[in-house]
Amino acid sequence: MNGSNAITTTNGIKTRRFSSIFNEVSAALKIHKQHGSFLGGVHLELTGDAVTECIGGGEELMEEDLSLNYTTHCDPRLNEKQALEIAFLIASNYRDEDQN
Repeated sequence: MNGSNAITTTNGIKTRRFSSIFNEVSAALKIHKQHGSFLGGVHLELTGDAVTECIGGGEELMEEDLSLNYTTHCDPRLNEKQALEIAFLIASNYRDEDQN
């Protein structure tokens, strides 16, 4: 994990790939499980709004979709659906551990 998952599109728009964020969280959960510890918290740039600032996720937002509702003046944020996908990943991980 390099700590920075922001990229710039060919049009100069700062974005993030949902898959990169998902992979980072998945890797952190796996590392903690291997060491018998737990992930105590996650910091995500997100909003409850239907923004189009990060590509990917269940909505399969593409680079050309960024202009639909790109409203950030700083860092690209996960939208409400993408944020829930990450939350369910984390919850599923701990639910699976409780069942084992």
